Amino acid sequence: MNDTENLSEKTKSLQELLASQQTLLLSTASGSSVPDLSVAPFVRDQAGCFYIFISELATHTANLLDNPQASVMFIRPESESNNFFARERAVFNCKSREIGRNEPLYTTQLKAFQDKFGEVVSLLNTLTDFHLFALCPESGRYIMGFGQAYTINIEDGKVSPLNKKNI
Repeated sequence: MNDTENLSEKTKSLQELLASQQTLLLSTASGSSVPDLSVAPFVRDQAGCFYIFISELATHTANLLDNPQASVMFIRPESESNNFFARERAVFNCKSREIGRNEPLYTTQLKAFQDKFGEVVSLLNTLTDFHLFALCPESGRYIMGFGQAYTINIEDGKVSPLNKKNI
């Protein structure tokens, strides 16, 4: 297998990991830089942005309203991992933006949520404390295991060897 075919297979593995997930791990920070880690169901658009529909009661909502930088992670379940020190994972550094209820994108993405997660989304949409956020990746890394770290091209989703200067 040549290098191009090998990277193509790794890109396919990344896409399979992302497609296998219903939730993302969300890292946010408050305005005073206090970190918070949480989890949220998500949908993804054709441009690669992740959308989350979250309550004001959750710390991550206030954090995103105060500080638009966030990281999201997708990780292979422990039950499917051979080595816990080298679990397959993808991490994206994102810029967030709240999508207002009066924006056409709000309706489009809420329909995507309902298609994926069912009628509970209709109920949540009646609650005024729920906010829709777009998390648009600015950079990404894909780790397949020991010595297998790749940069994710945000434009096309393809992977390339990680440049050690960027670590």
